[in-house]
Order: sequence, then C-alpha cells, then structure tokens
Amino acid sequence: MAAEGHNVDATLLGIGRDHGHYFVKKTFGKPTYCHHCCDKIWGMLTQGYVCEVCNFICHDKCLKTVVSFCSGVALQLIKNPVAHTWSDQGYIKRHFCCVCRRRTDDQLSVECEVCEYYVHVECQDLAVSDCKEAATYVPNLDKAAQKQHHHMREGNLPRDSKCVVCKKTCYSYECLAGMRCEWCGQTAHAICYRQMNRECDFGVLRKIMLPPNSVTIPRTELPMEQLLNIHGMQIESQSRKVSSPSKITSDDVSAGSSEEKEREDSEILRIYDGNSSLRNQVYRTASVPKTATVQQIRDAALRRFHIQDNPESYYVTQVSNNGEEEPLEDPVPLRNVKRPEGRRAQIFLRFKDDPEKAVVKIYGGWLRVPVTFCAITVTKETLVQDVISEALQSFGLDGATWNRYNLIEVSLDRGVAERTANPQENMLQLVRNLRKDSLRRYHVVRFYVQEKEDPHDHAVFVGNLPVSLAQRQYERILLKLLGAKEKPFTAIGPIYFEYGSLVITFNTPKAATAAVQKLQNATYEDKKLIVLCLPNVQPHMFEKDVEPLLVLVNVKSGGCQGTELISSFRKLLNPFQVFDVLKGGPLVGLYVFRNIPKYKILACGGDGTIGWVLQCLDIAKQDAACFSPPCGIVPLGTGNDLSRVLRWGGGYTGEENPMDILRDVIEAEEVRLDRWAVVFHEEERSQPPTSSGAEPSPETEQMMSNPEDQTSMIIMNNYFGIGIDADVCLKFHNKRDANPEKFSSRLFNKTQYVKIGLQKVFFERTCKDLWKRIELEVDGRVIDLPNIEGIVILNLLSWGSGANPWGTAKEEGGFQKPTHYDGLLEVVGISDVSRLGLIQSKLSAGIRIAQGGSIRITTHEEWPVQVDGEPHIQPPGTITILKSALKATMLRKPTWKRWRERRRQELEAPLSAPLATDDCVDIEASTSEKKHFNFKRRVMKSRLGKSLSRFEERRNSLGKKQMKKKSSDAEKECHSAVEFGENSSVSNPDEQFV
Repeated sequence: MAAEGHNVDATLLGIGRDHGHYFVKKTFGKPTYCHHCCDKIWGMLTQGYVCEVCNFICHDKCLKTVVSFCSGVALQLIKNPVAHTWSDQGYIKRHFCCVCRRRTDDQLSVECEVCEYYVHVECQDLAVSDCKEAATYVPNLDKAAQKQHHHMREGNLPRDSKCVVCKKTCYSYECLAGMRCEWCGQTAHAICYRQMNRECDFGVLRKIMLPPNSVTIPRTELPMEQLLNIHGMQIESQSRKVSSPSKITSDDVSAGSSEEKEREDSEILRIYDGNSSLRNQVYRTASVPKTATVQQIRDAALRRFHIQDNPESYYVTQVSNNGEEEPLEDPVPLRNVKRPEGRRAQIFLRFKDDPEKAVVKIYGGWLRVPVTFCAITVTKETLVQDVISEALQSFGLDGATWNRYNLIEVSLDRGVAERTANPQENMLQLVRNLRKDSLRRYHVVRFYVQEKEDPHDHAVFVGNLPVSLAQRQYERILLKLLGAKEKPFTAIGPIYFEYGSLVITFNTPKAATAAVQKLQNATYEDKKLIVLCLPNVQPHMFEKDVEPLLVLVNVKSGGCQGTELISSFRKLLNPFQVFDVLKGGPLVGLYVFRNIPKYKILACGGDGTIGWVLQCLDIAKQDAACFSPPCGIVPLGTGNDLSRVLRWGGGYTGEENPMDILRDVIEAEEVRLDRWAVVFHEEERSQPPTSSGAEPSPETEQMMSNPEDQTSMIIMNNYFGIGIDADVCLKFHNKRDANPEKFSSRLFNKTQYVKIGLQKVFFERTCKDLWKRIELEVDGRVIDLPNIEGIVILNLLSWGSGANPWGTAKEEGGFQKPTHYDGLLEVVGISDVSRLGLIQSKLSAGIRIAQGGSIRITTHEEWPVQVDGEPHIQPPGTITILKSALKATMLRKPTWKRWRERRRQELEAPLSAPLATDDCVDIEASTSEKKHFNFKRRVMKSRLGKSLSRFEERRNSLGKKQMKKKSSDAEKECHSAVEFGENSSVSNPDEQFV
C-alpha cells in the first residue's frame, strides 16, 4: 500500500479526497479495527466503511482524514517505479498483504528481498512497483542538491515500534496500519507521519550506509533480480489468470457450485479489457444484478480493473460466437447476452477512441527536471520524434536536440519492463494499439524521455573461467562464447588469474545487455559461467564521516541462517552493498568498492569464509583505494575460532537482531591480526632407473629438480596442525564431502568429531611416536619433543570450536602472554586422542612446547596436516612457517561497557524527530505537562546514575569470584533505569533532552 511521500505524487492522477477508494457502509460480524487510527470499530449495524477494491476499513470519523491510497490506483501514482525482487512462495507468519490488506498466514505469499513489501501470490499482479531506489546518482549535479527523502511503507511494523512524532505505540497486530521509512526505520502513525521531516538521514546506520545518490547502475533491459545478483522466484507466464483481491472466484465452476455462489437475482460476468486479454484468457470476474443497467456493468468493470478515469469515456460490449462485438443495450442488457456452453457471459470493456487525437503524458524521469510530467496532444501526423521535441521544450530544454534522446515505453504490469520506441513511429497509433490490447496495461504504461548516451559504466563480471591463463587466451574464450569476430567490449580487466575471473567493460547498454544474455547460460569446460552486471560507486558523494559497509555472506553456512541474514541486511542497508560470496566470490564486492578510500567489511560465514575474504582482499588491494579495510565477522560456521577471539561469539543462533549486529560494527574497534606464510617443500624424489640403464635426460632431470614444482604456500590466519588433530579433521572432511547434505548442523558435526576420535582411540593409532619421526626448530633452535602424537601451532587462543590448548594458567617458563598481534606463535603438543577430547571439552590443556616467530618442521614420511581447518596429506619434506608481509585489520566487538555508554547516549539524544515546517501543525504543551516530563527526566537520570555508581563500587570492593554472582543485581538496576527512560512518554513532541 502506498502513502504520499517522495515517490508518490497524487497529482499524477485525478483523485479526490477518498484517495481512490470505493467506500461503502458495512456491518461487521466480528471485532474489527480501523486501518487509519488502529482503534476498534464499535456498534451493532453499519459500524464503518470498507473499500470494495482493497478492503481498507475505517471509522466514519476517519473517512475524511485517510492518507493511504487504494491499491487499485497506487501503481499509477509512483514517480520513479522500481521493480520488486520476489522471494520464493511460502506462508509468511504475522504479516499482512500490502494489496488486499489480509493476513498472509493461511495463503501462499511472497515478500520483496529488498524492502518490507508482502503480498499474496494471487495479489502479486496488483503489487505496486515502488521498491527502494538504491541507485539515484545523477552526473553533473551537486551533492547538496541530491537530498535523500523518506521512503514510507504502510504496515508490517516491528512489534516495539513507537511513533517518532507522538511517542506512542504505532504497531498493530490486528490490521495493516502505521508507516515506516525503508531507509532509516523511523515509524509513525498514519495521522502523524506527514509531520515528519521530509529528508532522511538513514538513522543509526548513517555511518555505514552506502548512499543511493552515490550509486549508478547501467541502463540495461535486465531484470532487477539480475542487477542485484538475486535469483528468486521466477515470474509466471503471461497466461496466468488473475483475480481481484477483493473477490476471488474460481475460473470455471460447475452448475452445482454456480447455484451455491450465485444468488437468484445476480450473475457473475467474465470481463476482458482488450484483445490481448482475450487471447491469453486473462480476465476478471464481477457479480452484478441480473437487472443491472449498462452503466452499472461498466462501473463494475472499471472497479475490477482498478481504472480511475472518466466513466463516460468507456463502454461495454459482448462477445458473440463469430468473434464480433455487439454493444449492450438497456433496459435489461443481460437478458440478451449470449453465454457459451458451461461458461460465464463474456463482456468487453472498451475505450471510446477519438480517431483524430489523443492526450499522452510524457515523464522526465532521470532528466531530473522540476516538472514530473507534461501532457501532449498527438494527432495522426505526430511522430515519436515530434513528441520528444515538444516534451523537451515543456521541460525547459532545447527541443532541437531531440536526436540525443529516446522515448522509453515503461510498463509497470508485473514489474517494470522497458522498450525503446522508434523515432519514426506514429504516436497516435501506438496509443490506440495499447488501448485495444489491454486497458489495464495501457493505464500502467508510461513514456519517459531519456538521454541516448549513458554516462554510467557498463561493467560485467565473468567467473568460472580456467585459472592462470594469459589475457589473450581469456579474450579468445570470450569471443568464442559471444560468437563475435571483433571485440564488442572496450576493455578487459582487472583479471584475477588465481580464480579465473575478470571484468569486461562495454560502452553501450545494448552491447552489455546482449553479452550478459549470451554468457549467463554459457558453459566452458563443463562449468557454467557466473555473469554479473556490476554497479558503480561515486565516493565523492559521501559525507566525511561515512565509511560504507561491504557485507559478504556465505548463504550455505549455518544451515539456512545465511539466507535469512542476507535478506535482512538487504532491507536494512543499500542492497548494492550486500553480496553473496557463492555468486562470484568476494572479488565481486571488492571490485565494486575499489574506489572508496575508506570502508569496512562484514564477513558472514565460518573460518573458511573469513580466510577466503582475506585472501581475495590480498589480491584486490593492489588496485584499490583502501589498502586494508577492517573486517568484522558474523560466525555461521562450526569452529568460528577467529570470531570468538574478536568477541563476535561462537555461532550465530538466529535470535540476534541484525540491527544490533550493524550497531556493533559501527562501534567496533580496529585491531591487527598477524598472518603467517606456511611453506611446504617436498623432498626431491629419486628418479627410478630406466630399463636400458641409461641416465635420465637433462630435460627430465631439470623437471624433477625444479624447486617451484615442489614448493607451495598457504596463508595461515588461525592455526596449523600436524598429527592426530589433523588426522581427525581429515577423516571428518572426507565424510562431509561424501554426504554434504547431512552436515548442516553444528551439533551433528561435533558428534561426528567425537565418533571419529573414539575410532582413533580403539582401532587406529596412525600418529603414534610422532615425536620420534619429525624434527622441530623454533627460531633456529632444535626443540626436544615430549611423547606426543600431534602438534598444534597457534596464532589465536581459540582452537577446535573455542578450546584453548595453550591453557589459561599463569605464564611460566619464560613464555610471553600470547595475543593475535604479538608476532609470535605458540607450539602445543597433544599426547593422545583422549587428551585431544579433553582439550576440546575445555577440561584440560595441551603441553606447552615453545613460542617463537619462525618455525620449521622436517618430516621423512607422509603426515596429515591442516591449515585453518583445511586438511590434506603432506608428502615428506619441510614445513616452514614465517611471518607474512600480508597483514589484516580486524574489527573487535565492543564490550558491555561500550554498550552501556551507547545506551546512555541514546537516552541523552532528542526524544522527538524533527518536524516538517510546512506540513506541521502547531503543537503546544501546557505548563503542567512540561513539569511532568522534566520530573520524569530527573528521576530517570538519578536512578541511572545511582545504579552505575553502585555497580562501580561493588566492582572495586568485591573479589572476582564474588563479582560474578553480585554484579547481576547492579546490571538489573541499570537496565531497569534504561527501560524506565524508554517507557517514559512525552506529551510535547518538540520537547527534547538538554
């Protein structure tokens, strides 16, 4: 449901004070609530009014103050239409349909992946294409001139929503009510929201929000799902039959059900709005009295197709058996209507065309002119180029430059579809054909004047190509897949050779669209290519204190939690700053953010995903403006050791509020993470003697002794293991690779670890006498090993899902206190599998062996090893661990003390939102109300100060053991003071904290 705001303009359509509703009085047989004021409607008979089209219910007293537009006309009031990105079908609990205003619990429904728009599948055709405008950058326009406005959405508010104007609860469980901004999250009553300031500051997420006025997307004909890299539900075919949301009737009913549904004095008609709807059998049903006049049938048909226009411009006809149309005539038009066997009477709704002229609305759109549209009268001789010239003059531009512009036909039926009109096309004939095919589609079609030259870049990301090829080889592959002899793209690069990915740039949107459509279904070497159309970011549009957040989510981590998180982050942030790493990897998002001088990263996944992000960051930082952006973590994996050390927790449970996660990212502190290079060098294998006894050739000897072929390197972030722990990890990974669908639960994964460990205890001891079969050097010193079966080298004090093999005892033996930024590694020995289980159960610690900055391990046989949880079998040779020059900056979650300071700042912040100067009504509070408010404020500050001081006193006086038991009381008092401040209401919206 649409509400008047920056993207909705009531002047686009002639609508009266009823906002397009068809209100009729109704008697409600059960408790009903007003959708305007949220109060219960009392009475016995004809208690209130209901809209026949969208089911909007209101009091008699609220009828004149309704601000919500009817869903039947809302689609025609959108200034800049943006298509929704629909999710898969399902039953959505505790929400309401934005079209018919009924609950979504018991019917199949879909939701937009970008905004809070929910709709039944049966109502999806009437959905209003007013999704968030996430890319609004206009070249050659000053930053101060591009102001961000609220994007108001009606209903489906959070449960704790309070009006920013009157400070009262605006959430309703009973109906679709209340307003919320899709960007800043501010909520308000329908009565109060017009008093809000028109400009939006993005609320608490302003510092990490990617501003829409800094983002551009290529003007291609690709759907929004592909531009956002979201592949949701596919739109059904055009032949799908649609029904009105107010009355849903079956397609064809038998005689028995017909008698039950139809009363003796009424008849159900099948109404078509054009030739196209008849061919595709897309119709609406309407129930009218059998004695209805032609005018009544016509008005019912207009309501069913949600057409707000002069009724005298329309007429109705009937479809005969030979396909010809016959007009309906009074006094009883339905008496002579012909009915096909077993079907309803078929009625046509037609428009009275003027054969000489027509009036067409032309919109400025991206021209950003002060006039939204202009009305132009076209005749038989008017061409499209004439319309462009006249529209430019109406917009205050030079009409002689019409050849620099195109006329774009934009259809809002089932999303947003575009078509470029031919300049030599007859405009009057184009309009008449639209009316003849479908009147409903004609009313949701617009004509926009748009520049031919697209100032935006057309960058396309292509992945899943062979790795480590030359640039010319990649060009040949692309030309072969595109079926072109000459390069249709202007540039290629950067090329990420390690991942077989690259970026190609086109100079025209037509060429970019054609390339994406050809490559998205192409395969090379039995691998389907990953093709993405990328946005472009203009950093000069940022405010000084804005550091946008790049969100990288692994949707397969943590079961389905990754899917829920990415949807939540797209709704809270700009969807163009949220990426799924399974579609192109982290390199896609890093390329989009390459020109931003300072930004943050939030990686959502396990330790493997974090390592993947850091590895891609090492590759992309060479051409990036920000060399080392700080990275935060949302733990979705099984181990999550790095996130534990950085206080982000041991695993995302789904109960955390995504908004709180983003707030923690804003307040997180930056820390350094040491990274280490693990170099594997295999022993030179002896060449077996030839059958003839001749010596090997020089080429063969050179190939066998080439050190580059026998040396590999892996960057380590967390830990390295050799022996028993790596053997258990390898067995687990082999089982998971064989049946990946079974390993979707953290609890199941841990039970499998225990099962493998028990097998090692009783049946397999492949790592016995490890201490005798390897050699260890730390900082050049040979270390005598104790009787152990495994070695773990730690960069973090967390290993194996939160265990600490180094131990928590006081430092002894000359060891320093370990951290993840001290430039040292800790070497720990594991005696056997039972000790390994005790360590992972956090009941014991390992054997401290050494601590140093350079480690060398020499082996003479194959051993299982692991680096950051990724195991493999390492042939005999040397393993060297050295400090890497590649450093990483991480984000550490703030402590509870920092959270307490944040809550205090929120209490000291103004309680009321700034009010609009032009729409605001004068709000005056009495002296007694002001005194009452000041009294509440003093009591709240006093209670908060006393509880905090008492908490500090107890912290200083009590011991550590007693503090754990006693500090909870002081925390409860502090939280009670905070809750008291939140629950205190303000009578005067202009009153603020000092």
